[in-house]
Amino acid sequence: MAPIAKTRFKGVYKLGKRLLTKNNSPGFSVYGEELIKSGGHEYRVWNPNRSKLAAAILNGLKRFPFGEENSVLYLGASSGTTPSHLADISTKGTVYCIEFSENSMRKLMKVCEKKGNMAPILGDARKPDDYAMLVGKVDVIYQDVAQPDQSDILIKNAKEFLKSGNLALIAIKARSVDVVAEPKEVFESEKERLKGAFDILEEVRLEPYHKDHMFFVCRLI
Repeated sequence: MAPIAKTRFKGVYKLGKRLLTKNNSPGFSVYGEELIKSGGHEYRVWNPNRSKLAAAILNGLKRFPFGEENSVLYLGASSGTTPSHLADISTKGTVYCIEFSENSMRKLMKVCEKKGNMAPILGDARKPDDYAMLVGKVDVIYQDVAQPDQSDILIKNAKEFLKSGNLALIAIKARSVDVVAEPKEVFESEKERLKGAFDILEEVRLEPYHKDHMFFVCRLI
């Protein structure tokens, strides 16, 4: 086996062309991902077809604001695929996982029990006041909510929870915003909407892993 190498992002590793995170719950596979043992550690293969953040990294993402002690608010946690990799990275922090679907929450809770530093919160990301007492100020917000008002959801949560000057990352799914319009037009429109609250630092298309998706890195003004 080729050696596992560090990447320019702390807590993210590579094995050939594959991304990995160091498993903070050895022996536990979240979504059927391969587990690899090397040098006394266990690593999880981070599938870019299942995680938009992994896809963004492989497509040239330059800013990665996740670290060992970071607190992360994750909007749209689903069953825990990407949040679990962030939990591997922020081992001394907490990943607050907001999810609206009760079916997804049941799966997410099992993941959170194993990972230890993930907090499952059943809630509507449009209503941050409902979970404000459980979260508080965070270092990073990550959003993957496929809804027409996804940019407004990020703005509302950032104003409530994000520390001033810190970063928020959002995966915009064009077809969830407008099923008819050209994706390029949707991305430009959403970018202008986000500019009301953020400086846009990066834009990364997610093809071939995720069709008609744009990944924005934003700094709260």
